[in-house]
Amino acid sequence: MKSEASKNRELQLRNASNAALASLLNLTILPVISFIALFLIYKKTQPNNIDHYHAVLGMKINVIAAIALFVVSALMILLGGFNSPWTWVYVISYFTIVHTVFIVIAIWALVRAWSGDKLKSGSKKLI
Repeated sequence: MKSEASKNRELQLRNASNAALASLLNLTILPVISFIALFLIYKKTQPNNIDHYHAVLGMKINVIAAIALFVVSALMILLGGFNSPWTWVYVISYFTIVHTVFIVIAIWALVRAWSGDKLKSGSKKLI
């Protein structure tokens, strides 16, 4: 029979995994819908728990990704013009490379959530 602490830890790990998965899905195939799910997971968590950490981390990854991708892509288009083929080469290349970096970070966070760990162990505050 499982103790209450063990059940609570399992629930936290499940919520952390769901938060990390929602973050990954938001970056890949279900944008906005997954962010709403991530926000709802965040609302159910308590500060200083692993599920809260991964929910906040997922929201930060997604907000930073949205800002980086939209602002820089918009600047490239505005500064380069719509008619220049090189503008589109830069925009598509930037979008693909930077988006891939955010997806890899989200996958890393998902694996760490599955194991019940933060992105980086130690005393340094990562986020």
